[in-house]
Amino acid sequence: MSDEKLDELAESARNRGLKLVRSRVRTPGKRRFGKVGLTDPRGKAVFGMDDKGPTAKPEEIESYLRNLGAKDWGASLGVAVLPRRRKAAKPDRKPANDAAPPPRAKAAPAPKPKPKPLPKPEVRDARPGDAAQLVELMKLLGHDVDARGVRKRMASLAAGGMPQLVATLNGKVVGLIGIHAMVAIHRAKPVGRITILVVAEDSRDKGIGRMLAETAEQRLKKLGCGMVEVTSNDRLARAHAFYRHMGYERTSMRFMKSL
Repeated sequence: MSDEKLDELAESARNRGLKLVRSRVRTPGKRRFGKVGLTDPRGKAVFGMDDKGPTAKPEEIESYLRNLGAKDWGASLGVAVLPRRRKAAKPDRKPANDAAPPPRAKAAPAPKPKPKPLPKPEVRDARPGDAAQLVELMKLLGHDVDARGVRKRMASLAAGGMPQLVATLNGKVVGLIGIHAMVAIHRAKPVGRITILVVAEDSRDKGIGRMLAETAEQRLKKLGCGMVEVTSNDRLARAHAFYRHMGYERTSMRFMKSL
């Protein structure tokens, strides 16, 4: 397989939070010549690796990544399974002698009490009183912040017409999404940005992240934005899959320098 194809294979692995490892053997005919394997970001073997290095062919890695991507996509879809049709019951044969008396009607069972409806999450503008709960959410992503600084920045953003959005469940803040709109000299319309998206660990897999993202997109569209950008840390593979399923495409690399 050519170097160009191997680069494409490495890019496909990165999009799934994995790393492509290439064999260091450069002599054709030797055992590990042309072999590749996959590891996680910490270097732990995932596929096609042993203690001495890569053992798989590039075609095997390509097949593994293709199946892995299809498996992730299928898991994100709510596919309904249709129940099987039951075969019609055969009619009972009538006895040759006199028919038995019909059975007595059983008393109808008492109706079961209806279960209480589960609470539904709601999305609203962030408020100064949410600051302490937002600090705990931001710490899940490794941000070292305090409530006072969060309140100050919330007020500045709200004054500029861009209040941040939170999700609540049973009156508790369980999710946050940050939004920002900026004018770029090379864009005909303002560019919307999702600056942060986080959901409390005990409130995930309830559709809260999707609610926040869709509300943010609607808000940025009202602000006149023609597109939405989002950045996500390289180590957050699950977040990358979420954004792809929401229709976002990887278009560039992000570079950062502290000042």
